[in-house]
Amino acid sequence: MDEFMRIAIDEAKKGLSEGGIPIGSALVKNGKLVASGRNKRVQEQNPILHGEMDCMNNAGRIGSYKDTVIYSTLMPCYMCAGTIVQFKIPKVIVGESKTFSGARDFMESHGVEVIDLNNSECIEMMENFIKEKPQLWNEDIGE
Repeated sequence: MDEFMRIAIDEAKKGLSEGGIPIGSALVKNGKLVASGRNKRVQEQNPILHGEMDCMNNAGRIGSYKDTVIYSTLMPCYMCAGTIVQFKIPKVIVGESKTFSGARDFMESHGVEVIDLNNSECIEMMENFIKEKPQLWNEDIGE
């Protein structure tokens, strides 16, 4: 498995252990990790602190994002996809989209390359979470 997806998965697991939603992310520039993050909506009582948003926040100002890749354990939602498009991140590598289809078409329509790994560990983690905490999951996706 790619080392950066492993970092994203580890972030997701850390979030789950904190009582949060198991979604992790990693930002890579020129083959090097810039930052990682996890969904902290529950932990920090912040409705927009999804995994990708936390990761970007942790990265801080890095200048241009045009030569970065963002990894996420789950297909980004429209909010996170909007951030990816806004900062012209050219490539997103996703653990899975089986449990949440997200905003793939939106990103691709704006020139973002989206690679879905269909990773069984990511799928199982989200399926278990959704089964165990459906109310929290529905809150996260705005249902």
